[in-house]
Amino acid sequence: MKSLDQMMKKMSPEDKARIETRAREIIAEEMTLRELRKAHRMTQKNLATALNVGQDQISRMEKRSDLLISTLRSYVEAMGGTLTLVAEFPNQKAVILPGISSID
Repeated sequence: MKSLDQMMKKMSPEDKARIETRAREIIAEEMTLRELRKAHRMTQKNLATALNVGQDQISRMEKRSDLLISTLRSYVEAMGGTLTLVAEFPNQKAVILPGISSID
């Protein structure tokens, strides 16, 4: 049986890129804020500096389950992303809620 490393070495650069892209998509489907920050190779200190807050505030933020939308938006934007809110209902297409994530 071949190891994953052996199989990856035989793949074309395009196939490797496609697999890595899909892996990132799968991982991104459900992450904690801490995991999201680490996936973007940022430390709490780096993020705190970007947000002009103390590192302890980032630590507390990552442990909370009830953030303000504006706080979550700032956190995501400090990593270079954008926040989009989506409402999902059974047996219906998801609905993107424009504007809510950008309200100050």
